[in-house]
Amino acid sequence: MNIPTTLKKAAKTALLGSLALGALGTLAAFAQETAPAAADAAAAAAPAVAVPDKGDTTWMMISTILVLFMALPGLALFYGGLVRTKNMLSVLMQCTMIVAVVIIIWVVYGYSFAFGGGTSPYWGGLGKLFLSGVTPESTAATFSDGVVIPELVFICFQMTFACITPALIVGAFAERIKFSAVILFVALWVTFVYFPIAHMVWDSSGMIFSWGALDFAGGTVVHINAGIAALVGAILVGKRNGYGRDNMAPHSMTLTMVGASILWVGWFGFNAGSNLEATGGAALAMINTFTATAGAIIAWVAVESLARKKASMLGAASGMIAGLVAVTPAAGIVGPIGAIVLGAIASIICYYFVTVVKIKAGYDDSLDVFGVHGIGGIVGAIGTGIFASSALGGIGYADGVTMGAQVWVQIKAVLVTIVWCGVGSAILYKIVDVIVGLRPTVEAESQGLDLTSHGEVAYHS
Repeated sequence: MNIPTTLKKAAKTALLGSLALGALGTLAAFAQETAPAAADAAAAAAPAVAVPDKGDTTWMMISTILVLFMALPGLALFYGGLVRTKNMLSVLMQCTMIVAVVIIIWVVYGYSFAFGGGTSPYWGGLGKLFLSGVTPESTAATFSDGVVIPELVFICFQMTFACITPALIVGAFAERIKFSAVILFVALWVTFVYFPIAHMVWDSSGMIFSWGALDFAGGTVVHINAGIAALVGAILVGKRNGYGRDNMAPHSMTLTMVGASILWVGWFGFNAGSNLEATGGAALAMINTFTATAGAIIAWVAVESLARKKASMLGAASGMIAGLVAVTPAAGIVGPIGAIVLGAIASIICYYFVTVVKIKAGYDDSLDVFGVHGIGGIVGAIGTGIFASSALGGIGYADGVTMGAQVWVQIKAVLVTIVWCGVGSAILYKIVDVIVGLRPTVEAESQGLDLTSHGEVAYHS
């Protein structure tokens, strides 16, 4: 045997094995070093999951509470002070129960009907019945790409809008409607009128949204909707017994002033909260909620002083609401000076409808819901298309859109809301009248709805 040759072969084999093991070790080490880098690169390439900002979330929670504050106690006290003493509690009770009923309806199916993720231009579908799929971790989009808020917060915010809108309607037929009729009508009305309009205007699949209509915080959805339903209700329910003959002056302008002031404070959540983020857009809506309202108060008081030689607290409160209504669709879109002009114009037109048109037409809109919310909402919605112009201090139009084109879109949105709400509301009033009846007896109305409907009174002498 040639031993040296055998040793040489063994040594060569060992050397090759050692080199192979070394190469494998090097490759393994290289893989270990490059794996984290590859994972980091893959993570960077994947889209980031949007996380709600705590500041935006906090602002939206505060805004939601402010809008509830508008309804209870704000609107309840505003309306309560405007009616006669014997009907004070009936208005408070109607507002309270409307809020409670709509909250339940909203979480059962209302949110789904309005924002359920469906692609229909008229309603949101059934995808989120009973808040299906909603968790503390689920989010809702805002107006900025990649910015979200908790979906539960969005649900609560929109819920307060759904609550206050039908509560506005009751002012039109205050002092002369059955409590059961109010609750049944509201349940039907939010289902077949409010939720579809909210979807059409605010959901990305909605018909009016697709037109490019501008409605920042609810000129069509809230105010025109409520105002038209109020006008139809005032006509179909009929006039108060003794209307035009008996003294039906407000029983407490003090409470009305308190309620109006609460509404103004709460309206900052209504308007600035509709920005959905704590940014400069919310700040613009905030200052416009100041300036438009101030302009409207001054305009109403000035016109009233010229026409009647006296400036009334009722006039100032009415001007306050008219300005707030008018700036609602424009809040985050127009400039502060444009907001003053818009508020003043709306206030003057609302004054004319309240003091002239209502009297000549002969309808009994008890607390001027149509004259202020309906007309103010129409003026504000159309005026938004004008004052959005950057030449007038607004944020400007979308690329290629002119003022004329935008105004026409605004008019179409207003007309759709009027027709949908007007026809739908008339049908629903008739249904309620057949089921429970709209009016109490003449004796019950004469005695007052506080005692006859609720068995209590607001004041004890």
